[in-house]
Amino acid sequence: MSRPKGFNREGVLRKAIGVFWKKGYADTSLQDLERATGVNKSGLYSEFRGKDDLYTESLKFYLEQAHTEELLSAQPLGLDNVERFLALGLRCAYGSPGCLLVNSLREVAVLPPTVETLIRENRRHLHSALARNLEAARPSGDAQELADLVLTFFSGLTLEQNLDTDEKETQRKIASFMRLLRGQLGTTVDPLETKKPSGRGH
Repeated sequence: MSRPKGFNREGVLRKAIGVFWKKGYADTSLQDLERATGVNKSGLYSEFRGKDDLYTESLKFYLEQAHTEELLSAQPLGLDNVERFLALGLRCAYGSPGCLLVNSLREVAVLPPTVETLIRENRRHLHSALARNLEAARPSGDAQELADLVLTFFSGLTLEQNLDTDEKETQRKIASFMRLLRGQLGTTVDPLETKKPSGRGH
């Protein structure tokens, strides 16, 4: 019989996520991971094949814990789900690994192929889920293009949290974006749209 592990896999992944979030993939060494997890090199290699595998498994674990699929499938579908999704960007404000996936985009050139594939698949799923919510908000709207816009805004929003952006400022940006999005879909008055003349005489 093989000896039981002397560590908890989930606990190791949570601690590894914190290191990867703070230092990135390229700048994280195996020694960093040993110190953070409290597991020595042989222990890590007995569970993971190396840093590449640990990063991949950490990212998978984060995505499982993020519950974005559940959030974006909540009924009724619509803009409330989109706004709750954008609010996930606030997770980055206090040292949380909530933006690990978006931060990974900065290192695509050096990431393992398995991670790049994971990122692309996740973004495809997010795009489809966002498009369904946007379509529900207004069936005649450009749901696919607007889903692109939402994802791009979310990526920028979460990357910006690396600058220690104030939480209230981030909330203001989300509110402004949602106001513009609702205006684009015609679900509310667009505050930036010039009022059109009524055509009636005075």
